[in-house]
Amino acid sequence: MKEPKLAEVKKYLNAIIKINKKYVTTDRLSKVVGIYPEIINEQLSYFEPTLMMDPEYNLMELVPTLKKYVIDKEEEKSSTLIKKPAIKKATLEQYDSVSDFIYKRMTLVGGLLDRNVVLSDTDLRILKKLISEEQQRRKKK
Repeated sequence: MKEPKLAEVKKYLNAIIKINKKYVTTDRLSKVVGIYPEIINEQLSYFEPTLMMDPEYNLMELVPTLKKYVIDKEEEKSSTLIKKPAIKKATLEQYDSVSDFIYKRMTLVGGLLDRNVVLSDTDLRILKKLISEEQQRRKKK
């Protein structure tokens, strides 16, 4: 059984909760959601394998499992996002302009451009900030 998509599970969970009955079958849920009961059974069989065999299974029993699945998936998704450290104003003030940044970071001793220099992510973000500041200065003029 393949793992269902988070959006589908949320849709089914919200519909089950909105029905607000003690006993909810896939037929009733299919009328609310607008999806065939067989498809709902197939997707929710990930949580309860006997669902495919029993068309009168009470989906209210799956609510805690579905809630836990949604919470776990959202935590997993939020933990994958990496926060980037902010670029401080003091860092930007080290460079007068974009050309100053290029001269300080990307040249050899004699002032020749070094083509082998690889900029890190923070260097690229600093360069991006410097470029946007330069564009704002030009707009003001």
